[in-house]
Amino acid sequence: MSDTDTVQSLSDLKDIAGTVADETVTAAPVSNVPLREQEIDAQGRAYATGRRKDAVARVWLKPGTGKVTVNGRDQEVYFARPTLRLVINQPFSITGREGQYDVVATVKGGGLSGQAGAVKHGISQALTRYEPALRGTVKAAGFLTRDSRVVERKKYGRAKARRSFQFSKR
Repeated sequence: MSDTDTVQSLSDLKDIAGTVADETVTAAPVSNVPLREQEIDAQGRAYATGRRKDAVARVWLKPGTGKVTVNGRDQEVYFARPTLRLVINQPFSITGREGQYDVVATVKGGGLSGQAGAVKHGISQALTRYEPALRGTVKAAGFLTRDSRVVERKKYGRAKARRSFQFSKR
């Protein structure tokens, strides 16, 4: 092939490069082994911290009957609204693990909605530490990402964060 010829196919490229055409490249076999290891403490629990708004939740997850305890109280007592309980159980429902794990959580700061979001984030993190194979499912649902939205602070010379004082012409 001369310098003025154009490349018409991939075989022309091989001729130019001087490589052997019958080389075969074999890829490594793909296995279903998770990239991460299981992180469990001496009591057989997975620990994680969840955050949302001003709330911080410390969550311990272990195999059990599906009992969720928040600050020493049952979830039905602590989170009276059904929507908050629904938020907490989302990681289990998306992975198909309802009723298989017991959760013990301590939450500080924020309101009930922020605390429920923090517990959900903590449960998701702990679930991926106990079963690393579930990480893809939980991450695809967006439960491992910390929701960084927080309340804007009040500024000097303003009534609230952005609200001005009422204007008076006279």
